[in-house]
Order: sequence, then structure tokens, then C-alpha cells
Amino acid sequence: MDKSSTLLVHYDKGTPAVAKEIKEALEGNDVEAKVDAMKKAVMLLLNGETIPQLFITIIRYVLPSEDHTIQKLLLLYLELIEKTDSRGKVLPEMILICQNLRNNLIHPNEYIRGVTLRFLCRLKETEIVEPLTPSVLQNLEHRHPFVRRNAILAVMSIYKLPNGEQLFVDAPEMIEKALSTEQDPSAKRNAFLMLFTCAEERAVNYLLSNVDKVSDWNESLQMVVLELIRSVCKTKPSEKGKYIKIIISLLSATSSAVIYECAGTLVSLSSAPTAIRAAANTYCQLLLSQSDNNVKLILLDRLSELKSSHREIMVELIIDVLRVLSSPNLDIRRKTLDIALDLITHHNINEVVQMLKKEVVKTQSGELEKNGEYRQMLIQAIHACAVKFPEVASTVVHLLMDFLGDSNVASALDVISFVREIIETNPKLRVSIITRLLDTFYQIRAGKVCPCALWIIGEYCLSLSEVESGISTIKQCLGDLPFYSVSEESEPTETSNKIQPTSSAMVSSRKPVILADGTYATQSAASETTFSTPTVVQGALTSGNLRALLLTGDFFLGAVVACTLTKLVLRLEEVQSSKTEVNKTVTQALLIMVSMLQLGQSPASPHPIDNDSYERIVLCIKLLCHRNDEMKKIWLEFCRQSFVKMISEKQLREMEELKAKTQTTHAQPDDLIDFFHLKSRKGMSQLELEDQVQDDLKRATGEFTNDENDANKLNRILQLTGFSDPVYAEAYVTVHHYDIALEVTVINRTKDTLQNLCLELATMGDLKLVERPQNYSLAPATSMQIKANIKVSSTETGVIFGNIVYETSNVMERNVVVLNDIHIDIMDYISPAVCSDVAFRTMWAEFEWENKVAVNTKIENEREFLDHIIKSTNMKCLTGPSELDGECGFLAANLYAKSVFGEDALVNVSIEKQTDGTLSGYIRIRSKTQGIALSLGDKITLKQKGSS
Repeated sequence: MDKSSTLLVHYDKGTPAVAKEIKEALEGNDVEAKVDAMKKAVMLLLNGETIPQLFITIIRYVLPSEDHTIQKLLLLYLELIEKTDSRGKVLPEMILICQNLRNNLIHPNEYIRGVTLRFLCRLKETEIVEPLTPSVLQNLEHRHPFVRRNAILAVMSIYKLPNGEQLFVDAPEMIEKALSTEQDPSAKRNAFLMLFTCAEERAVNYLLSNVDKVSDWNESLQMVVLELIRSVCKTKPSEKGKYIKIIISLLSATSSAVIYECAGTLVSLSSAPTAIRAAANTYCQLLLSQSDNNVKLILLDRLSELKSSHREIMVELIIDVLRVLSSPNLDIRRKTLDIALDLITHHNINEVVQMLKKEVVKTQSGELEKNGEYRQMLIQAIHACAVKFPEVASTVVHLLMDFLGDSNVASALDVISFVREIIETNPKLRVSIITRLLDTFYQIRAGKVCPCALWIIGEYCLSLSEVESGISTIKQCLGDLPFYSVSEESEPTETSNKIQPTSSAMVSSRKPVILADGTYATQSAASETTFSTPTVVQGALTSGNLRALLLTGDFFLGAVVACTLTKLVLRLEEVQSSKTEVNKTVTQALLIMVSMLQLGQSPASPHPIDNDSYERIVLCIKLLCHRNDEMKKIWLEFCRQSFVKMISEKQLREMEELKAKTQTTHAQPDDLIDFFHLKSRKGMSQLELEDQVQDDLKRATGEFTNDENDANKLNRILQLTGFSDPVYAEAYVTVHHYDIALEVTVINRTKDTLQNLCLELATMGDLKLVERPQNYSLAPATSMQIKANIKVSSTETGVIFGNIVYETSNVMERNVVVLNDIHIDIMDYISPAVCSDVAFRTMWAEFEWENKVAVNTKIENEREFLDHIIKSTNMKCLTGPSELDGECGFLAANLYAKSVFGEDALVNVSIEKQTDGTLSGYIRIRSKTQGIALSLGDKITLKQKGSS
């Protein structure tokens, strides 16, 4: 059976040592050989070997040695060996070592005394320690600080033993006396720690009598002071006012660790604005002074917690927080922007946007490799600012439009999405945005950005000059027509008709030709350049972005070009009085569309045009040939209305989420009302008054009410054994973020005393036991609580299983009671989260683990089934309500959640209603790690059949 160890030694696994070899080395006179032998003996003990035959050899040959290394190894050996028998009695041979320990405690060498005192700190056997107590006390007044500091720790350890108070009746008084005269910082810290642990009142009195000197104390002592303050204020909240003054004085300490702990203690003890402001300022100062990225991330987490509970104070520090953007680490920058975006108000929006604009300009330098990613984050942040406060949009939109041609496609996509939203929500900026977009359109090189830009041009070019400029810009970016021709003779006729490539074209395509850059290619590959004369190729470099993308086979873009031209022509008909000009433009638009169809059906294209794009372009041709008012209304009005509806739904959703966040619990109607103004203010500082006000407000708004009531606790209790078992056990499971706490209640239902009762646990999955519970004795018909902590390292369904082992006085055999398994639910680690559609698609493409679950349910309504899956998986539906409306017999939705370990969980639900009324389809789960995908799949398989 495993036992707890107080020792951890690095061990290179090799050939295990033999007890006989160790014994021979120990009996010799070679000091080096003895040291190696002792090390091997310690290693064997650590690996579970008992080697009892070595004990007498070590007593005879090692104990008398004067070598310091051997004496240190001897103490490690004594620390590891079993000192008691099966009944808990000290072994008789242990008396042999007591005299040696006493000699060590009065040894002239300080090192021997110090390590022996440190060894006593780990002894739990009162019978061995008792004869040594006078010698330990003598060392409290030793001249060397190394001995004194270890003597204080030894006194503390012995005093904490079950009968320790009888061994050292006046230990706290002696330590207090030693503390008042002690000069060594470490010894002073140990003495104060002993008083704090064993006699808290004395520690408090000493602290209050030396308040003025606290700021001059050593860093380690100041840390213990803060620990004492937290402990005292937890038990006596009414007295925290005088301790807060000490904490604020420590905020000016030189140690960063002390300052950080001070700020954390302030936040935990007080809600007074002055205290919170001081803590927040401290975190901001540490952010700028610390170079370690992990430290910065921890500090940002603390600021994020402050933001959620004290937003009005954090708003004042938003510029200080944004200064952290100077760090090159992307995680730090992302977290900083997330915090800052929640702190924006009408008062600071201009300063924040100005700072973000400066950062955007800095990213153009190109010094850092991740500048594109950082620019994307900044653009998203500015977008969020402009949506919240439309008045700032005019100051940033033109700057951001310079990045429409950004090589980072994600960044350019964010810019064009921002422009699309701003042009709708800010009608005053429409003219300037359209003008700028038309001027910079030729710079856009990304196939994903062009369609959105073309949609904006088609929807928001309203005046005659804008419409004409829009058509002209598209024509310039498409270059000269045709895109493709079969031969020089048939070029004029074939470009205006939709034709299938002839066999002669296939023959000519096999001819090798030399391209403009000197490389060889077949005729079909060369046709894209051959028919673009040198002048057209030159134009494509500056403004032929649409042509270049079409020649790569992007026919979806071709369909968008056709739709945009159709809208512009229909609008031109409204604003242009000259029918001749309108007809001329219609003819040019038709020529472009037919040329795109011809390119899509030619061997010059990398792949044939897809049916969807083909039908879309043909529809545009038909519409331009047969124009009517009804179709004009659909194309020019309904499209915009759909977009407006989408924007308003998005804003409504954001408002609802904001309201949900700001909801607070309310106090019960029969709660005590505390009238602050009727209280006595005598002798209270301003900080204490503020703190009391805040406490009263919290009490009034119900923040002090405990959410976890007894009913919730009962739901978390799991029965581990049966009622007929001799030992009954049940566990209360508390799941924290990174660990699981088990409180196991064990009841002895027999009439015998259970000895060496042990709760043995094992885990399956990414769960690890932190410590193994000890042996206990349990009297008849009594109960006890055994606690066990289990670390969790990933989001995966885990299982905890084990048994209870015990002995009785009547039977020497060990009895075993097998426990029920405890299943750890993945839902405890998953929380709903939000991400953009672009981010969802990017992650969906990147993640390699997929779990495909077939739909098998009794639920017959698509929406009801989706709601059931959302509730069962604790995920957020990213698909908007309007997209899920209607009865079409088919439903597709995206769900997203994030685990406490930062893992992303993506789910796509695709279901169809069959003719017999049942639902069929698949639920696909994707994640970066296998565990979360499999666990979520098992959860969905288990839950999907239910109807509630």
C-alpha cells in the first residue's frame, strides 16, 4: 500500500542496488563508498523496498560517522524508514537513534544541529520527540541564525502534534520572546509563522504593536503578515478596518510579490472604492514593470475579475490597461483588448480609438512577423467601438479602408465587414465611404473580400455619378474583353455568344508556346495571357484584380460581379434620363456576363463553372433583357431590407446578452435592513466608512446571499456503497476548474473497531490523484470525513473508482468494500461561448478530430430537437433566430462552447424531416483534441433520444 512521503529525490533508473552490496560498503572505512551506499539505500526506500536488515548495520557503522554528508543521508534514511508497527506503536529499535539525535542537537557544528532540527520537523512520533524537547529549546538561543530558524520550525512542528501542547506548554511565550529580540529575517519570519499557526492572538498583538515597522520588514515576513490578516478578517470581519491600513502601507513595498499579494488581499477584504482603486493601480503598475509574459497574463486575469465587479473604477484606468499593448505577445494583447472593450464609455471612447489607431499605424512597419494577426485584432476592436459609439466611425473608417488590400485576408475581411455595417448604420458617411471604396477597389486582391466590396457598391451607389463610377470601376478591374477566344479568326463572333469549346481549340491547346516571362506552357494555359495583350497585362497589375481572380476559376466572384452590375444598371435606369446611355450600359453589362460564361465553359479555365454561378449569371442576363418594376423592387429594396434586419437582430442579441450579464440577485423581503446613517462614526477612518457603505449595499442587493443551498448540495451527493455493507460511504463531489474535491463520509455500521481503514482510489482518463488518504481507525457506529483531491488536465469524461480496505481485531485478513464508480461529467468544464462566423469556419477547417453522430430521436420537430441538444450540451447556438425560422423540413445550425482549459468545441447540427415525420441527419463535433470530441459525442448519443 502506498504511503505519503515527505521527500522527493531525482532518481536515474538503472540496475537496482543489492542490499548485500550496500551492507558491505557501509561496513567499510571508505567515506565515498559509504555515501554512495547510503544514497542507494535511500533510493530503495523511496521505491517501496523495506530492507530491514540494513538498520542495525547503519546504527553500528554509519551513526558514529563525523562526515556531514553521511549524517545528512542518515537523517534522510531515518525519515523514510517505518518507525511504527501495524498497531501504531513505536518500534523498540527506534530508541537507539534518540541518543544520536540528542548528541546532534548539542553538536558543536551548526550544520549538524540545523539539519537535525529540520529532521525533527518531519517526525510525527511523540515517543521519539519527547526526550529531545529540552535540547530543542536550548537551540532557540544559539548564536547562529541557521540553527535558530530551524529550532523555531521544530518547536512549531512538535507543538502541532496531537500531544504537542503538553510537551511545550509555554512554547508560544518563548517564541514571542524570541521574536522580540530576533534580528535574522528568516528566523523572525519563522517565529511569526509559528505564532500565527499556533497562537493567533499573540501574532495579532505583535503585529498591531509594530504597525509602524511593517513596511520595513523582510519580504518573507510581510507575506506571512498578509496571510495572517486574511485569516483574522475571515473570522472577525468587523475588525478589518485597522488591517486594511496595514495593507495599504505595504503597497509601497519594494517586493513585487508583496505588492501583488497586497492588492489581492485588499480586493478580497474590502469593496471600498479607495481600496479597489489602489489595488487596480497596483496591478497596472506591475503590468508595466514585469517582463514575464505569464505574470502579465495573471495580472490581466485579476484586472478582468475587477472589471466584472467594479467596472466604474476600472473605467478610470482604461488607458493604463491599454499601455500593455506594447508587449509583443499576442495572447497578452488579445486579453488587454477584451478588457478594454468592456470599459469603453462616452467619456473615454475618443482616447481609446486614438490609441488603437496609433497601434494600427505601427503594424504597417512590418518589423514583427505577427503584425497581420495583431492588425486584425485591432480592426475588430475598432469595429466594436464604432458599433457601440457610431460617432467615432467617421474618424476611423477611412484609415481602416487603407487595409482593404492587406495581404492578411482575415484582416481585410474584418475591414470590409466593418465598412458594410458602418455604411448602413451611419448614413452621413455613405458618400465618403463609397467614394473611398471606389478609389481603393483596385487594391483588393483577396477573393473573399471582393464579393463583399462589390455588394456594398451595388447597394449604396445611389446618385448618377456614383453609379457611373461604380460601373466604370468594375469595367477597369475586369480589363479588356474577351477573357477567352478560340482563334484569331473567330474571336469577334465567339466572345458575344455562349459557346462550347470546339475540337480545334482542343488541338491548339496542346501546342507548346513561350509565355511573356520566358517559360513554356500549353496553349490553354497561355490563352489567359495570350489574349490579354501586353497593354492589358500591364493594366491588370494595377487595376485588374477582378480579371486575375476570374482567370483563376473564381466563378462565385463572377456571379457577384453580374449581380452588382445588374443592380447598378437598374439604378442607372432610375437616375439617368438618357435612354441611349442606359441601353449602352446594359449592352456592356451583358457583354461582360456572356464573356464570364464563355470563360467558364472554355478549356482555358482551371475548372468548369459551377451550376449555381452559371444559373445566377443567366438570371442576371434574363433580368437585364426583360426589366420590370416588380423585379426592380426585389433587387433594389428587398436585399437591403434583409441586411438591415440582420444588423438589427445582431444588435438586439448583443443587448440581451448585456442585460443577462448585468442581472444581479436581490435580497429577500424579510432580510434585516441596516441604516448606515444611524450608525456611530466615532474613530472611523474614511476608508472604514467607505467599506461599511459598500458592505451595506452588497447586503441590500443580495450579493452576500449564498447561491448554493442545501437542496443543490444534496444533488451532488453520490452513494458509494450499499446500505447492507459493513461500511457505508457517500461522496460529496465539488468540481472546480482544475481539480475535483471529494468529501467522502464513511460510517462504521459494525460493532467492531475498524483499524487501518483506508480509502483507495484510482482514476481513468485525464484525472490524477494529488494525494493518497491515510489510514484511520473508526469506532463502532461512528462516522468520519475523508477528503481527496483530484487534478484535471483536460476536458474529457473521467471515471473515479476504488474501494475501502480495513481490518478488524477479530480477523487478521484485510476486508475490502468495492465502491460505485464516480463519473465526472464533461458538462462541468464546458461553458457557452461566442465567436464570429469567420472564426468558426477557420477552426472547423483546422481542427483534425471529428466525431460524427447519427441523429436517432423520438422528437419530431426540428427546432425542438435543436433546443434539446443545446440544453444537453451546454453550448451556444451561433445561428441567428431568423435563420432558424420557418417550416422547410430542414435545419442546419452551428453550436460553440469553450472549456475551462481554453479548448474549443464546435458542433454542426444538420437534420431533415422524413416523410414519416421522423428526423434524420448528423451531428458533427470537431475539436483540437480527441477527448472533448469523443466525450461530447457520447453525451449527445446518450441525451438525444429524450424529449426533455
